[in-house]
Amino acid sequence: QKYQLHIKAELSNITDLKPGPDYEYKEDEVEMPNSRGTTMLSMKCQFCNSWGSIDLEPKTLKPYTIENSGQFSPFLMIEGRGWEPVEFIPWGGFEARGPESGTVFSEVDLTEKEWTDYDEKQGESVEIMEFDAKITKGK
Repeated sequence: QKYQLHIKAELSNITDLKPGPDYEYKEDEVEMPNSRGTTMLSMKCQFCNSWGSIDLEPKTLKPYTIENSGQFSPFLMIEGRGWEPVEFIPWGGFEARGPESGTVFSEVDLTEKEWTDYDEKQGESVEIMEFDAKITKGK
């Protein structure tokens, strides 16, 4: 089953929010138990003993832009086999840039669902506020 991750945030003087350079899309996939396939994440349910897997589809990534500010926008497709993603928690680093200056901010931490900094080239503060995410069934 395919799922679409949508994100929403209020952007001020910042655009092109996406996973940063340290964000890992595990290229070294693991073998799936009882299958010939591979996956990024494989887990076994402790209650029913069935296996499930989750794969991110990096080629579907669409950076969140200032034009989308304040509204949900598709961000990334996820494929779930035996597992259904229900929540996105923004751990790890994100990256964004100043729309006028082109300044790249490569350590955007959204674990608190907001982030602020100062763009020296633009001479203005930059911020991401009210970060939210939802997961819907994809096509």
